[in-house]
Amino acid sequence: MNPFDPQLDLSFERIVDVPKELVWKAWTEPRHIVQWFTPAPWKTVACEIDLRPGGRFHTVMQSPDGQSFPNTGCYLEVVENRRLVWTNAVSPGFRPAAAPEGDFAMTAIIELADQDAGTRYTATVLHENRAARAQHAAMHFEEGWGKALDQLVAMVKAW
Repeated sequence: MNPFDPQLDLSFERIVDVPKELVWKAWTEPRHIVQWFTPAPWKTVACEIDLRPGGRFHTVMQSPDGQSFPNTGCYLEVVENRRLVWTNAVSPGFRPAAAPEGDFAMTAIIELADQDAGTRYTATVLHENRAARAQHAAMHFEEGWGKALDQLVAMVKAW
């Protein structure tokens, strides 16, 4: 179930011409995440994954000017090759977490389904309120997450 509320949430869907098993691999192995996760010219310079409900999902993003932005979240749901859900509103072990100052709490849902010879990829981000949604939309959510997906697909095709 995807509790999408257009007043609070952002989502996009694409069909990509790579198998969902490879998309899953790209999303769940740190050595792959650092290659595609942040839209260029930004970079992901570190990643830690404990792929289980309650497990840690940690990345460090780096801006083009070298500033680092660590992000730690908790996996809520892991359904191999189908669904990956994590949030920054909860720390690993399901401990409550406060969003960093100037940031917002969110829950991300990645859904994968077979589509012809490829994958139907749906990315949805749930926000706590309209202000958080507006802040994320102003960060060019669809463009940024879409560019990251393009980078993921290019990486997978190079394997």
